[in-house]
Amino acid sequence: MTTQTLGLSAVRSDIAAIFAVAVIGLGIVFAAGHAQASALHDAAHDVRHATGFPCH
Repeated sequence: MTTQTLGLSAVRSDIAAIFAVAVIGLGIVFAAGHAQASALHDAAHDVRHATGFPCH
Protein backbone atom coordinates (compact mmCIF):
# COMPACT_ATOMS: atom_id res chain seq x y z
CA MET A 1 0.00 0.00 0.00
CA THR A 2 1.27 3.46 -0.87
CA THR A 3 0.61 6.50 1.26
CA GLN A 4 0.31 9.83 -0.48
CA THR A 5 0.57 13.17 1.24
CA LEU A 6 -0.62 16.47 -0.13
CA GLY A 7 1.84 19.27 -0.13
CA LEU A 8 0.93 22.82 0.79
CA SER A 9 0.88 23.86 -2.88
CA ALA A 10 -1.70 21.16 -3.72
CA VAL A 11 -3.96 22.37 -0.92
CA ARG A 12 -3.62 25.97 -2.07
CA SER A 13 -4.41 24.89 -5.62
CA ASP A 14 -7.56 23.13 -4.43
CA ILE A 15 -8.65 26.18 -2.45
CA ALA A 16 -8.02 28.44 -5.45
CA ALA A 17 -10.09 26.16 -7.69
CA ILE A 18 -12.97 26.07 -5.19
CA PHE A 19 -12.85 29.86 -4.87
CA ALA A 20 -12.85 30.32 -8.66
CA VAL A 21 -15.82 28.00 -9.11
CA ALA A 22 -17.71 29.77 -6.32
CA VAL A 23 -17.10 33.19 -7.89
CA ILE A 24 -18.20 32.00 -11.33
CA GLY A 25 -21.28 30.29 -9.89
CA LEU A 26 -22.30 33.35 -7.88
CA GLY A 27 -21.77 35.50 -10.95
CA ILE A 28 -24.09 33.30 -12.99
CA VAL A 29 -26.75 33.33 -10.27
CA PHE A 30 -26.42 37.12 -9.91
CA ALA A 31 -26.64 37.71 -13.66
CA ALA A 32 -29.58 35.34 -14.09
CA GLY A 33 -31.40 36.87 -11.13
CA HIS A 34 -31.10 40.43 -12.39
CA ALA A 35 -31.39 39.99 -16.15
CA GLN A 36 -34.67 40.38 -17.95
CA ALA A 37 -36.38 37.13 -18.89
CA SER A 38 -36.38 37.99 -22.58
CA ALA A 39 -32.61 38.60 -22.54
CA LEU A 40 -32.00 35.20 -20.92
CA HIS A 41 -34.31 33.50 -23.41
CA ASP A 42 -32.57 35.15 -26.35
CA ALA A 43 -29.13 34.17 -25.03
CA ALA A 44 -30.18 30.55 -24.50
CA HIS A 45 -31.79 30.49 -27.94
CA ASP A 46 -28.60 31.76 -29.58
CA VAL A 47 -26.51 29.14 -27.76
CA ARG A 48 -28.86 26.40 -28.95
CA HIS A 49 -28.44 27.55 -32.54
CA ALA A 50 -24.65 27.88 -32.18
CA THR A 51 -24.31 24.31 -30.91
CA GLY A 52 -26.62 22.89 -33.56
CA PHE A 53 -29.30 21.82 -31.09
CA PRO A 54 -32.78 21.93 -32.66
CA CYS A 55 -34.98 24.26 -30.67
CA HIS A 56 -37.95 24.82 -32.96
